Amino acid sequence: MSHAEDHAGTRRDFLYFATAGAGAVATGAAVWPLVNQMNASADVRALASIYVDVSGVAVGSQLTVKWRGKPVFIRRRTPEEIEAGRAVQLSDLIDTQAENANKPGADASDANRTLDDAGEWLVMLGVCTHLGCVPLGNGAGEFGGWFCPCHGSHYDTAGRIRKGPAPRNLDVPMAQFTDATTILLG
Repeated sequence: MSHAEDHAGTRRDFLYFATAGAGAVATGAAVWPLVNQMNASADVRALASIYVDVSGVAVGSQLTVKWRGKPVFIRRRTPEEIEAGRAVQLSDLIDTQAENANKPGADASDANRTLDDAGEWLVMLGVCTHLGCVPLGNGAGEFGGWFCPCHGSHYDTAGRIRKGPAPRNLDVPMAQFTDATTILLG
């Protein structure tokens, strides 16, 4: 047995391992951009949560902001709107769930749909739950809340579906007051 034959197995093993290592590095380099592209972009991460100044929203008026590509209605309700919302019986509602991300599993009572205990602030996604249209606000519709003219869905002063083809109440996103005049969405 020659000296070359004695080391042939170890050289061959080295070449196998070196080739496998180079292949693994090349595969990782090719796959990394594909995996990395699935991460959220900087503009999407920036929209994950926003602060909204509501100091200029008068009683009885509504502010509409864009969040995650959707309109969000922020309404400062009048005492009459609060009273009308609280007078509705759950048995009169099509959807008896609050659809409130802040209170999962809660019933659709007016108190479970508002942002504050007094019921003055109502924050909802401005997207009709029927086909994704944007309802008209400021007392529109038969129940003094919002009305989707595309297919005739009527929402009351708490954003609950009362009449029409929409199957669910308007969704309430994650929201909270960070101070007396600022709402954090998301």
